[in-house]
Amino acid sequence: MEGTLVNVKELNPDSSPQAAYGARLRSAREARGWIQDELAERVGYSGRHISAVETGRKPPTPRFSRSVDTVFGLSGTAGSFERALGEIRNGSLLEGFPEYLGQEARAAEIRLFDVGVIPGLLQTPEYARAIEEGHVKRGTLSPEQADDRVSFLAERQATLVSHTPPVVIAVLDESCIRRPIGGAEVMERQLARLIEFADQPDTVLQLAPFSIGERRPFNRLVNLLTLSDRSVMSYVESETNGHLDRERTSVVPLVRAYHQLQAEALSQAESVAMIEQARKGTP
Repeated sequence: MEGTLVNVKELNPDSSPQAAYGARLRSAREARGWIQDELAERVGYSGRHISAVETGRKPPTPRFSRSVDTVFGLSGTAGSFERALGEIRNGSLLEGFPEYLGQEARAAEIRLFDVGVIPGLLQTPEYARAIEEGHVKRGTLSPEQADDRVSFLAERQATLVSHTPPVVIAVLDESCIRRPIGGAEVMERQLARLIEFADQPDTVLQLAPFSIGERRPFNRLVNLLTLSDRSVMSYVESETNGHLDRERTSVVPLVRAYHQLQAEALSQAESVAMIEQARKGTP
């Protein structure tokens, strides 16, 4: 049972997928104001078992994950603990990403930036499939892992619209709409999807054109999540892992840079016009 803060072990969710699972479990529990024994009573395990999973000393099981999902109301969602356990076991998602997904499902506002690739939340199934097939051809994913990623993305997108949807702001580098993925028909449907996204009431879509040059502050994916308590966290990726950051000293500069990016980017109307031109094949 938890006592004073002295007895609470610091968790490092970046150390492994299992550690990220445990850290997320603790975060979900504490968000409800429960001590470990209170969660244990609800899921039918001991407080000692909850502590061991949270600190990574005991691996979670499918039964445990399903019980936790029932208690937290996450059953069947993309942010479920059962899904996170599956990703620990098959390794189809980038390390660090399952923890981000748990926070994304709780976000009141999601701000996205990417270069060269449409962000997952805005991808059509055909576009997502083409990207994952590229991984299979390069040998970086198995066909089964690629299938898992595509089906998981569909669940993730559905989860975000199954309740009060968050505000989603997407600033995309112009390369996202210029880089052909999956062929002309796939790109046509994907560009049409972007225009549909821009027309929704709780969204903003802007393009950062090539012409802003060195004034573009980011060179790779950056996501910013604002939770209902107005706290902000960032998620960035490298080729090998993802990192979710809650530290104000490192998150605030990214928020400031994102605002600067929006100021340099085209307006939504100008962005939609550029996308329409790309659909017609005109410069």
